Amino acid sequence: MIKINDFVAFSQTIYSERPIVLHRPVFTQQEQEYVRDCITSNFVSSIGKRVDELEERLAKFVGVKKAVATVNGTTALHVALHCTGVRPDTHVLTQSLSFVATTNSISYCSAEPIFIDVDIDTLGMSPISLRNWLETNAKTTNEGAINNKTGKRIAACVPMHTFGLPCRIKEISEICREYNIPLIEDAAESLGSYVGRKHTGTFGIAGTVSFNGNKIITTGGGGAVLTNDLDFAKKIKHLTTTAKKPHSYDYVHDELGFNYRMPNINAAVGVAQIEKLNEILYHKKVVAQKYKEYFEAINIRFLQPINGTRSNYWLNGIVLDNRKERDAFLEITNANGVLTRPIWNLLSTLPMYKDCDADNLKNSKWLADRVVNLPSSVPKLD
Repeated sequence: MIKINDFVAFSQTIYSERPIVLHRPVFTQQEQEYVRDCITSNFVSSIGKRVDELEERLAKFVGVKKAVATVNGTTALHVALHCTGVRPDTHVLTQSLSFVATTNSISYCSAEPIFIDVDIDTLGMSPISLRNWLETNAKTTNEGAINNKTGKRIAACVPMHTFGLPCRIKEISEICREYNIPLIEDAAESLGSYVGRKHTGTFGIAGTVSFNGNKIITTGGGGAVLTNDLDFAKKIKHLTTTAKKPHSYDYVHDELGFNYRMPNINAAVGVAQIEKLNEILYHKKVVAQKYKEYFEAINIRFLQPINGTRSNYWLNGIVLDNRKERDAFLEITNANGVLTRPIWNLLSTLPMYKDCDADNLKNSKWLADRVVNLPSSVPKLD
C-alpha cells in the first residue's frame, strides 16, 4: 500500500505552488510581445502571418510536408475524418480508453465507433486486439474493409497516443494497410513524442494535435492536422476556411465547409510557444525522471514509454493495485492540494456510446480502475 501522505510531501519538493495543479501552461514575455504586435497590426482574426508561421514551424518540427491550424484539436480530427471519407453509415475503429473528443469527432461525421482494446504498457490501441477483431468481424473488398455483421464500410482507424506515450503505431499501420483502412492518428497529447526517429502523427494519411491550455504548448484553444499528402492538406485548408474560393472580393463557396480557422491572435501565442518547445520537453523529462525514481523505490509502476519510443511526458501517471487504492489516493492527495486525477471513464460506458460495438476491452477496464495522473507542469521559464 502506497503511503499517500509521503507522496504529498514529495510532490511539494517538485512544485512550490499551492495548490499543485495537474497541468498549467508556461508563458514568458514573448507571448505578450507577439500578441501585442498582432493587435497593433489589426490582424487578430482569421487572416494574418502568424497562422502561416505556426503551420510552417509545426510542420518542420514534426517532419511533415504540411500542417493546417484549426480552432481546436477536436475540429482538426473531425475535418481529417471527413476528408478521409468518413460518412454516415460507416464505422471507425478507435479505443475506448481516450478522451471523449476522439469519439465525438467520429459522431460529428454521423459514423459509428467500434472500440478496440488497448495494450497495458502503452495505454494505446493494441495491434493484437485490432487484428483479432478484424479477422473475426471484417472482410476486405474493392471498396475497403467491410463489417461482416452490419455490412458497413470501416472508413478509418483512429488510435490515440495516450498521455504522450506512443502506441504500437507501426504494427497498427501495417494492419490498416493490409485491410485497406485509412489511418488517422489522434496525437492530441503527443507533440514531441517519437517512434524511433519518426514523430507520432506521421504514420497514416493524417495526424492531429491539440493546443488546448493544458497541452505541451498552447494557443489558448487550437489544434492542427498533420499530413504528407499535399492534396489532402489543400482540401483540409479549403474546408476549414468555409470552402471559400480564393478571390480578391467575391464570396464564392463551392461546397459545405467548416469555420474551423485558427485566429491569428491565437497563432501568435502558438509561435512564441513553439519557439521554446524543446526547452519545455526537456523540463518535462526532468520532472518525469524525479517521479520515476520515487515510485520505483516503492515498487509502484510509473508509466514509461516502451522500447524504441520516446514520450513527451505530457501527463505523468502511475498504476495502483486496485480501484479502492486508486480512490483513496485521489481523495487524500486532492484534499491536501495535490490535484491528481483518474483516467477518463471508458467511452464505451458513456450514454451516447454504450451501445456501440466493442471487443472485450479487458485491458481498458483494468487500467481504468488503477491509473492516476500526477501533476505534470514544468517550472516557469524566464
